[in-house]
Amino acid sequence: MNSISTLLEVFKSFLRDDQVSTNETIREHHSKDESYHLGSLPDIVVYPENTEEVSSIVKVADAHNIPITPFGLGSSLEGHVIPYNKGITIDFTLMNKVLEVREKDFLVKVQPGVTRSQLNKELKKYGLFFTVDPGANATLGGMAATNASGTTSVKYGVMKDQVNDLEVVLPDGDIIHTGNLAQKSASGYDLNSLYVGSEGTLGCITELTLKVYGIPEHIVAGRASFPTVDDAVEAVVSILQAGVPIARVELVDEASIRQVNRFSDTTYQEKATLFLEFHGNEAGLQHDVDFAKELVSDHKCEEIYFEKDNASRNQLWEARHNLAYAYIHGNPGRKLMVTDVCVPISELAGAVKHGREKIKELSFEAGILGHVGDGNYHALLMIDTENLEEMERAELFNEEIVKYALERGGTCTGEHGVGRGKMKYLQQEHGKALNVMNNLKSALDPKGIMNPNKLVQGRKQ
Repeated sequence: MNSISTLLEVFKSFLRDDQVSTNETIREHHSKDESYHLGSLPDIVVYPENTEEVSSIVKVADAHNIPITPFGLGSSLEGHVIPYNKGITIDFTLMNKVLEVREKDFLVKVQPGVTRSQLNKELKKYGLFFTVDPGANATLGGMAATNASGTTSVKYGVMKDQVNDLEVVLPDGDIIHTGNLAQKSASGYDLNSLYVGSEGTLGCITELTLKVYGIPEHIVAGRASFPTVDDAVEAVVSILQAGVPIARVELVDEASIRQVNRFSDTTYQEKATLFLEFHGNEAGLQHDVDFAKELVSDHKCEEIYFEKDNASRNQLWEARHNLAYAYIHGNPGRKLMVTDVCVPISELAGAVKHGREKIKELSFEAGILGHVGDGNYHALLMIDTENLEEMERAELFNEEIVKYALERGGTCTGEHGVGRGKMKYLQQEHGKALNVMNNLKSALDPKGIMNPNKLVQGRKQ
């Protein structure tokens, strides 16, 4: 029964021909994400249109012990969607409808294939927006699966803070809801938090009910340049400690600003730079901006400039969001490796300094950036994946900064997730709590078919 031809026959009994594919080009597209991890082809790619079809697909996989890998847009960075055990990839591209906008409840109900920009285009009609902004135009299902965050998390929170309810197809094909429409609940275990960040290892997310917010009356964005990264980070710490309600605060180091100018045709001063944004009413914003100017001036800020019109603000944030592509474009033939650690705010300056020292020590051309408002920073390394010695140095760099973060109460991943790439750090970070996670995986997915060998291993048989 497990032959590909037989599975195709079963799937085509309830899916259209164009919803099932073994085409090599399509399989190749689903064999990788945007990370540096080696790819692996699935046997079959299926494109369901609704929850019932997902349930039927999963029931077939469960009956015949076939691995399942959920797939959004493939924008993940730790190998989450790479089907190392082959099997079935479920692509949610066709499940891309905004099902309901409940503007009076500040909630929206969507299918998992809806992208962030698609949702915000629809919400704009109601004067609303969805806050989580990871940079890539990712799908909402993928963002929930990895507990994505991004530039606005310092004010609005991360993905798990926005989820009221999920519809999930379990590994046996059963369908459950993890929450409700209420603003809060003390009823039962918090299944929302269990499934957000589960990376497709416990089931397939087929519907999301998310919190949305009113579009701010006024938005002011700007950039501030500093002689060193340390000065910029210390300025961020001062802003946060002073209680300034900043919506976004992003660090981009000198090397990265240079890449931004080349790629985005900007003329920003090539120094360590903070990208800042404030949301609120006009009078309150002016006070926040003036206070922020005073605070950054105490940390050797050399230039601060604010944009108020939409076009200039959009250019600023497009430059920041396109930074990864700027590095890729500027280093043809190399693959981007993006690290991701998060530390307590009080440890952030030391963590960034340590990262810069390790970059120099290991002789990498690399940039440092991040959502420093919540202690999360990244290093961007362009590496030759065919060069074994260079790959070993890159892995050593990653291990060094993860070790530094964990020793100071931080985490090996602030937002990219564990996937395949960071499984080796979980024992050090979680200790015996990892046993609980493995037990949960085995209890909810006893056959181990849901995105196997990602995040956690499950209980050893």
